[in-house]
Amino acid sequence: MTSATQHPRTPDATLAAPAPRLIATDLDGTLLRDDKTVSARTIAALADAEAAGIEVFFVTGRPARWMDVVAAHTAGHGMAICANGAAVYDLHRGRRLLAAYPLDPRDALAVIAALRTAVPGTAFAVELTGGFAYEPDYPPYAPAPDAVVAPVEDVLDGGRQGQPVLKLLAKHSSIDPDVFLRTARAVAGEHAEITRSSASALLEISGAGVSKATTLARCCADLGISAEEVVAFGDMPNDLAMLSWAGTSYAVANAHPDVLAATTHRTVANEEDGVARVIERILAAR
Repeated sequence: MTSATQHPRTPDATLAAPAPRLIATDLDGTLLRDDKTVSARTIAALADAEAAGIEVFFVTGRPARWMDVVAAHTAGHGMAICANGAAVYDLHRGRRLLAAYPLDPRDALAVIAALRTAVPGTAFAVELTGGFAYEPDYPPYAPAPDAVVAPVEDVLDGGRQGQPVLKLLAKHSSIDPDVFLRTARAVAGEHAEITRSSASALLEISGAGVSKATTLARCCADLGISAEEVVAFGDMPNDLAMLSWAGTSYAVANAHPDVLAATTHRTVANEEDGVARVIERILAAR
C-alpha cells in the first residue's frame, strides 16, 4: 500500500483487493469541476466503469433537484444518495424517492434552540422531501421556485412538518466554519448528525446516525457488495464517514485537511479529473 504521505498530485497506483465492484463518489469539489460541470474525461470514465460491470453511485449532500448535472450518468439503475444519506432517489424516474431517513422535527427544534444560544446570529433552512423553506436572514444559494420563507420553528411546527425533514441547514455570516462545526457538535450532537461540506460557515444536519456511509452501506447490502469492494472519493468533512467505511478511500488534492489525514490514497484535484484518473487505473488493472 502506498504511504498516505505520497505526493498529493500523483494518483495511487495500488488498488486494494478484492477487485472493486462499486465506486462511490461525492460531487462538489470531488467529481465535478469548480464550474459544477462534468468533464468529458470523467463522463467517459464513468461510462467505461459501468460497461465493465462496476456500479457507480453518486453520494452527495445535494438535494435531488440539483442532480440534473449527473442524472444522465447513473447508467441503468438511476439511483443516487442525496442529502448526506437522508434520501435515495431514482433520477431516471422523475427523481422518485426510493427511501428516506429523516430528521425528527423535535430533534431539529432542539438543535435550533441550542445553536441560537451558543452561536447568536445563526439562520436556518429546512430541506423537505417536498420542498425547501428558509428564514428571511438565511441567504439561499439556489432555492426552489416554490420555497417558503418563514421562521424555521414555524415550518417544523406547522402544516409542512408532515413532510419528512431530510436536512436542517444552519448558516452564520462570520464564524470560522470548523469552529462552527465543533461548537454545534458540542452543544447539539446528541440530537442529530452534524457535518459540513461548504467553504462557508454552513452546517448540514441530518437524523442521528444518518450519514453517507450508513445509506451507502444499505444500498451495497442490497446489491450483495461488501465494504471491501467499494472505492470511495471525497473532499469534505461530510465525506469522512463514507471514506472510513469503504475498503479503499481517495481524497482529491484539494480536500479538507481532515479528509487528507483520514484517507490512505490520494488523487489529483477535481479540476484535474482526479476521480476519472483513478477509475482509468482501476479498469486498466482488471
